[in-house]
Amino acid sequence: MNNVSDGRDGVFHRAWEIINQDTSIPLDEKKGILRLIQVLLEAAESSSSPRDAKEQIKTFTQEVISRHSLMMLVKQQADELDALKRISLNLTSSLDLQTVLDAVVNEAMGLVKNSRTAHIFLYSNSRLEFGASLNSEGVKNRLISVPRADGLTNSVARSGTTIIIDNMVNHPIYRNAPKDWTGSVIGVPLKFNDSIVGVMNLSRSVTGIFSKADLRLIGLLADQAAVAISNASLHKQVTELANTDSLTGLPNRRALDERLQDELSLAKQMNSQIAVVMMDLDGFKGVNDIYGHAVGDKLLKSLFNSLSENMRDTDFLARYGGDELTLVIRDAGLGIAEAVTLKILELMKNYEYPFPDEAKIRLGISAGIAIYPNHAHTAGDLLRTADTALYQAKKHNRGSFLIASKATGPLHPLTISSE
Repeated sequence: MNNVSDGRDGVFHRAWEIINQDTSIPLDEKKGILRLIQVLLEAAESSSSPRDAKEQIKTFTQEVISRHSLMMLVKQQADELDALKRISLNLTSSLDLQTVLDAVVNEAMGLVKNSRTAHIFLYSNSRLEFGASLNSEGVKNRLISVPRADGLTNSVARSGTTIIIDNMVNHPIYRNAPKDWTGSVIGVPLKFNDSIVGVMNLSRSVTGIFSKADLRLIGLLADQAAVAISNASLHKQVTELANTDSLTGLPNRRALDERLQDELSLAKQMNSQIAVVMMDLDGFKGVNDIYGHAVGDKLLKSLFNSLSENMRDTDFLARYGGDELTLVIRDAGLGIAEAVTLKILELMKNYEYPFPDEAKIRLGISAGIAIYPNHAHTAGDLLRTADTALYQAKKHNRGSFLIASKATGPLHPLTISSE
């Protein structure tokens, strides 16, 4: 029986070596497998001849290890299917591009152990544009650095292939990188219909290879991300076209209505004010009558864009229709609205359009101002109240602006000569 015992110890030792080398098996499960093998070995010893027992020992050990490997493979595939299902649901739940990008980096950080940062750069017309980021501390959408010409992101975008770097410190791509850039990183092209729509980088705080399971999950995410980003980008383009005036390139009436609703919601939350300025171009009908609508259209495009370029980033200037403009000023009371409107009237004094016969036609703007919540509480009422003030300004003194009246009381004119 000593031969059997020696054989059992040898096989048991070999089983431990095999199991211990498998990093996919948690330590508790390794101990459980060994205990099961030990029970089976003892059972084989007590019920068989020494020779048969030795063979059974080998058979039991191989069966246990084989079946555990099969179970681990099935579990891994199930985990990958669950991850794919979760990724698909999260990435298709919205058509807002930024929401999609944020979801991608969030999923990326959860796929791989020791993840440090996840970045996405959109790629279009051979140019990279920052999309989203997330780090292990939960900091979102902070650009760490602009992609270097010979760096990882540009290399992936140009080659269209995945680049895996096990150790950033000694890799040529990071030769000139900051000294604190350590660990491992993978750069993956996001491809849709053979076109690269972006690059996803995922870094880890540790060096070493990415496992096959890691690479499969990252690949699944990249495939889903490329489709979601393409759909969201297309939706954004269609939305922008629908919200853009085809002649001037300014936001149109539809965009104005959406923006004004958003600004009202924000103002109510912050207990702040909004100014709406309705404007109408004085003298434009004469331009159409003399030079025709083709020249008139060119004038509107030139003038409206000139005014738009002089607005602040937080101001929203839209073409209301015809030769009318609407300006929405965030967090602005009457004083700010008056100052901005005066600025616009001054800009009109200095604006000159190169008419075909070099004629010097004087153009002006009349305007009406309404303030939330002073004059109205809804988007429609604000526009109507400002438009009524504009009508009165054009009727009584063109080239001026009027402040809307409240529910009762007269309009109060503030006249600025356009001469």
